[in-house]
Amino acid sequence: MSNVEKVSEFLDQAKVFYFLTTDGDQPKGRPFGFHMLDGGKLYFGAGTFKKCFAQLTRNPKVEILALKEQEFLRYDGTVKIVRDEALLEKVRVAMPQVMALYDKNEWEMGLFYLENGHAEIRDIMDLKEEFDV
Repeated sequence: MSNVEKVSEFLDQAKVFYFLTTDGDQPKGRPFGFHMLDGGKLYFGAGTFKKCFAQLTRNPKVEILALKEQEFLRYDGTVKIVRDEALLEKVRVAMPQVMALYDKNEWEMGLFYLENGHAEIRDIMDLKEEFDV
């Protein structure tokens, strides 16, 4: 299993994870659920009209935090925004209700992945695994 597949599997098992950005000097976090592994990259999405998207464009250094049972994952990197209609069609298949709402309101889904990623899987006391993604 590749490192990006390990991160994707952990996020699958966690179901909900937290996406962390900054707004000026203030940290901001929000729950996310969507991620999609495609072509060796792990994609995420946020509405381009949302504060989260504005924050990650101003400061593309972000972190994802996920918890499953007694383990947690930290995954950080630099956001790389992607404009790809074929990839967006895959998102439509994966999340038809959400994308129908976006289409109805003429909202744009901004897709991105993390470059220069680094991940840690930990439990309360110990680092269990650490790797670049």
